[in-house]
Amino acid sequence: MTVVDINVHHLPEDLFTNEKILNGFLTSAPRGFGEIATVGETADGRKQLILEKPKGFQNLNYVDGDYSAEAKLAAMDEAGVDYGIMRVPVWQEWLGIETCRAVNDNAHEIVQRSGGRLFSTACVPPWGRKEDLYELERCVNELGVVGVQMACHYGQLYLDDEVFKPYLAVLDKLGLPVIVHHTPLPVEWKSVIDYTNLRREFGRIVDQATAVGRELFSGMFDEFPNLKFIHTMMGGNWFANADLMTPHATVKKEALNRLDPTGGEKIRHYLQNNIFFDMTHPHSWGKHQVEAAVKISGAEHYLFGSSFPVFYSWMGQGVEFLKNEIEVTDEERELLLSGNAKRLFNLPI
Repeated sequence: MTVVDINVHHLPEDLFTNEKILNGFLTSAPRGFGEIATVGETADGRKQLILEKPKGFQNLNYVDGDYSAEAKLAAMDEAGVDYGIMRVPVWQEWLGIETCRAVNDNAHEIVQRSGGRLFSTACVPPWGRKEDLYELERCVNELGVVGVQMACHYGQLYLDDEVFKPYLAVLDKLGLPVIVHHTPLPVEWKSVIDYTNLRREFGRIVDQATAVGRELFSGMFDEFPNLKFIHTMMGGNWFANADLMTPHATVKKEALNRLDPTGGEKIRHYLQNNIFFDMTHPHSWGKHQVEAAVKISGAEHYLFGSSFPVFYSWMGQGVEFLKNEIEVTDEERELLLSGNAKRLFNLPI
């Protein structure tokens, strides 16, 4: 059975040796909002890019050597992954257009060296400026990207904000699928920072659940009906929230209408047609949880993603979990492992 991993992390291979690119990453993180980006070393002496918020609380670590084409392909061979789709994890929230060009160029080089096994997504600032749209056009027409990557929010702004409309209008017209990656922390982050797992796992879940909810309730997909958003972290466990958050009219006269009872049919339509989910290292969520997600939202809405190389083992564990541990039909298993990726990204496989 073919396996496509839609969550293979990409960074420029010369990130730690090319001073211009490294500075492009370091200086893009907004210090004025408490994002502290530094270069440090791992215990074995390798360089790493560290993101803290606030200072002293690490949220992200990029280690030199983990992001090369050779590292990706070797891990895929070991895990039984046939194809991978690359994206820049988290940092695309801040990158400027010049650094994005360098990121896209190196991703294309890796694609060319992968023997048809790796695909890239466009890393472009989301503001819809002329230079941003030129870079998107270049990525599509010259570099052959299969989709676009975005962060689920930029600064304080989630993707339902009107500032993103010019860019989303272009993506809607092009019909490009959009991988929506979580950010290191949600906009409201102070209550989750004290404990590592709460900060580095639950914080991302809160971020994605908030993003999906705002997209659904804003009605943005009425304006952009062709958008296909693929959210990481199972969309913040959205399958568990879908029925609760879908408006239901009361059957009795109430003293107050404490919830908005309108729009349930539209929201269900958006969930069916516009929102999809990256099963970010699915084995970590648990057998019953993943089976419930598939049953509730439908296998056609979930795509395998490993978050390689956060943990090298996640790729192989995820494949083993989806192939042999969860109880789903063969048709559903094929959709999760490759069918949905092939359809949404129009992969030539």
